[in-house]
Amino acid sequence: MVIRQLSITLSLVALLQNLTAIAQVPETTSGISSDSIQQVIAAKWMTNFSDGKFYPERLLNRAELASIMVRAFRLDKRQAVSKENLVIPDVPRSYWAFNDIQTVLKTDIMKGYRGNEFFPNQKVTRAEALAIFAQAYGVFQFPDDAVNEILASHPDEKSIPTWARKAIATVATEGFLNTDAQGNISPLKPVTRGDIAYVLSKYLQRQQRQPETPEVPIIPNSPQSP
Repeated sequence: MVIRQLSITLSLVALLQNLTAIAQVPETTSGISSDSIQQVIAAKWMTNFSDGKFYPERLLNRAELASIMVRAFRLDKRQAVSKENLVIPDVPRSYWAFNDIQTVLKTDIMKGYRGNEFFPNQKVTRAEALAIFAQAYGVFQFPDDAVNEILASHPDEKSIPTWARKAIATVATEGFLNTDAQGNISPLKPVTRGDIAYVLSKYLQRQQRQPETPEVPIIPNSPQSP
């Protein structure tokens, strides 16, 4: 009887430990920490869904990415936004992301397709998303040799499209790039909400580390510089 009670007690302890471990598992299974997600939510660059969940594994489409880029880089404040609206056959004025799509097109952060269509519901690859992010951030004009050297440490770097190599080298140099455990970039895979949250959280951390411009002390009765 004592042995039976001990066995039951041990089973309950094991069950409680398993439940605790499950509760501690981060929301994402893609290597994106919950901290990264909370940072971009706090910055109001991305949001949870109506049920309060973030769904980091969910794939992004072009309209969603456009909206995120506008918020993260304040593209609506750029001068180009004052241009006349573009005629986009597949994005009517009633579409939820109409203004954001107009903004990314006017600022050349994203491009349209043939016939000025935007394909707002089309899923985005990681190469496309990183290139669009880099376009908003500012693509470093590395020479080709430098780009090749920067990307050489990634086993799948040969699969990066030529048009995206400088952009991804920029993201990698700035420490914004997330890879798998082997260092693969997986440029042709669809980008997830978690992927973008990671890149944006690193960008946000970089902004927060920027020192303030020191003020030059004023020396009384000294001649002013030209």
